Amino acid sequence: MMSSVKNPGSFRDPAGFIFTYKDAVYRQVNSISKADYDHFMSSGLYDALAKADLIVKHTETKKLVGLPGDANRYKLLQPEVIPFISYPYEWSFDQLRAAALLTLNILKISLEHGMILKDASAYNIQFIGNKPVFIDTLSFAVYRPGQAWEAYKQFCEHFVGPLALAHYATPDLLKIQRAYLDGIPLAITSRLLPKRARLNTGMLSHIYLHHSSSKRHQGNQVTNSNAHKRKVSNFALQGIIGSLESAVKRMRPPTRTTEWGDYYSFTNYSDTAFKQKRIIVKELLEQVTPSPSLVWDVGANNGEFSEVATELGAYTVAFDIDEIAVTRNFRSERNEAIARKLLPLVQDLTNPSPGLGWSEKERASLIDRGPADVVLSLALIHHLAIGNNIPFPELASFFGKIAKHLIIEFVPKQDSKVQILLSSRKDIFPEYDEEHLETAMAEYFNQVDKVPIPDSSRTLYLFKNKS
Repeated sequence: MMSSVKNPGSFRDPAGFIFTYKDAVYRQVNSISKADYDHFMSSGLYDALAKADLIVKHTETKKLVGLPGDANRYKLLQPEVIPFISYPYEWSFDQLRAAALLTLNILKISLEHGMILKDASAYNIQFIGNKPVFIDTLSFAVYRPGQAWEAYKQFCEHFVGPLALAHYATPDLLKIQRAYLDGIPLAITSRLLPKRARLNTGMLSHIYLHHSSSKRHQGNQVTNSNAHKRKVSNFALQGIIGSLESAVKRMRPPTRTTEWGDYYSFTNYSDTAFKQKRIIVKELLEQVTPSPSLVWDVGANNGEFSEVATELGAYTVAFDIDEIAVTRNFRSERNEAIARKLLPLVQDLTNPSPGLGWSEKERASLIDRGPADVVLSLALIHHLAIGNNIPFPELASFFGKIAKHLIIEFVPKQDSKVQILLSSRKDIFPEYDEEHLETAMAEYFNQVDKVPIPDSSRTLYLFKNKS
């Protein structure tokens, strides 16, 4: 009998959990959440959210043949599959803000249908291309008039605090969400924010005064145990939501420029070479059989070549180390078909997202979310090998773990971009050449094709994983 596999990130909620069975994804609704789930479906809330594409859709299914019974099971749901799971510490400022606004919008719609969000975790949001969607079907509870929003603090720690730190300092601070999977504590945010943040009404209310109130009641068991019994009128609750929405909308990342944000404005490609590179990348992708359904573009910048893969039908995850480049990619105006299949994310390939949380499995590592059908590594190898001292054998081993096929661009030493890297350091890279690259890759890949880029000194390779 084939057993089901419980998702390692889905065990904290007594209302239910996610599991896989025969390569399909299911959500179990436990008996304890029967009343909330029934109201969610019968009130019209699910239909309203699904019609607006604000929530991942699902179908109810009968008992699966071969799946053992579960005494706690009330319903079995089969949700639509998210093409690639991402996490808040991999999002740009704009993506985190979009996720925050979606959460508040869903909260408002829920109240119209007699329900409320019982939690407001950023991990309840996923992106399908450039569109955020809510994924936790069991986050909805029947609303009792006068009920306070218990998830208010969680929303502030998952959204308002991180966005405020990025707004007043730098979006690079969003990366510390890796260290605080339950949200950045208000105590830390209030210490890190500059004094001028207190002059902002939203920051004063939702960070400073909120933290002070929590601090006063900390350790007060009577107060804490009765927190859910505090009476908050619907009018006051709507005021809190409106204030949060206004605070989130007003925040912007500081204006700055980076090397990567304007990379293609300062590239050393001629127009001919750039156009030919795009054509060659497309032709190499077309050689992959079966046609790739998932492509990772590592070092994607603004998504110029990610679009090539997407136009061929692949769902493409466009990684880049630079938050500005990812933001520009996310903001790019694309037709709906492309926009819903291209997901920009912040990722440092020299320090990729690790497994985090309980048993280091609650949030999957980048490697565990692969392998991709194709990995594009364009104009990146010199930054890894020379800029970060990563030898070719190490690169080959890493790509062997994440790529079924690899399209990689070799940038030789005579290239002006490499010369810039070498201008401030000693050349200690005698093995940086095509021969040593091919030798290193041969341990994990078979070479399928090798194509020089016209009007340049660069070369594109297509490799197929041996495993």
